[in-house]
Amino acid sequence: MARQALGKGIEALIPKETPEVLEGKRNLAEIAIERIKPNPYQPRESFDEKSLHDLAESIKEKGIIQPVVVRKKEDGFELVAGERRLKAARSIGQKLIPAIIMEKLSKQSMLELTLIENVQREDLNPIEEANGYKRLLEECGLTQTDLSKRVGKDRASISNTLRLLNLPEEVKKLILSRQISEGHARAILALSMPYEQIGLANKIKDLSLSVREAEQIAYGKSKRKSKRAEIHQVSLELKELEEKLQRFFGTKVRIMKRKRKGKIEIDFFSEQELDRILELLNL
Repeated sequence: MARQALGKGIEALIPKETPEVLEGKRNLAEIAIERIKPNPYQPRESFDEKSLHDLAESIKEKGIIQPVVVRKKEDGFELVAGERRLKAARSIGQKLIPAIIMEKLSKQSMLELTLIENVQREDLNPIEEANGYKRLLEECGLTQTDLSKRVGKDRASISNTLRLLNLPEEVKKLILSRQISEGHARAILALSMPYEQIGLANKIKDLSLSVREAEQIAYGKSKRKSKRAEIHQVSLELKELEEKLQRFFGTKVRIMKRKRKGKIEIDFFSEQELDRILELLNL
């Protein structure tokens, strides 16, 4: 059981039909943690502190069962796989760590191995997973079919995860911070306008909406593309201003102008959302 808790072996991460990823001589040895440099291709932007603490406690009690993988450099080593184990070992003051030393590992293979190890982890954030897929496609020259075989997921799943990268930055930050889930994000993608996507994301966060509730709102909006005919025609300049205000407030904004007068409407869907808008206005 302990072996499963620390993840699969490195060979299990790469299909047998692609031995070129693990080319070169490999040695197993204990090396000084201080000689290991960080992995420059690490797709993770954050590590769960509780998970690291639990792993550190496990290492204290049972040691490290699965070695980390490093690439030999002139001035030491560069981490390829096993950053959680390395961080946990370092946090408890461990000086040495068991490692598989790759004598010859190209940058291309190192990037591929690092990304594949990470995207196969169940606790990887969906945005980090999508970024990992994107890099594997662009920097490793893989097709989605190749990628599907390497990570053991169907093409539709990979394609849907990649779509998350089309969301506005504000929404991606909420996914990264786990304030909204991947299921919520897929519902948000049903909306075409960035301000609508941001508005629904904030509503999900503020009201703790379920995925089903988010889907009902998103699909309802996408089906009825504004039943009410606007009683005003907005000039190109006003339309651009409307879009700027919508990006600023993260919600629907309407500018209605008649002759020399008019009004601006800002939508909100909860007390929390109203408070957020008032803060933006310094009120």
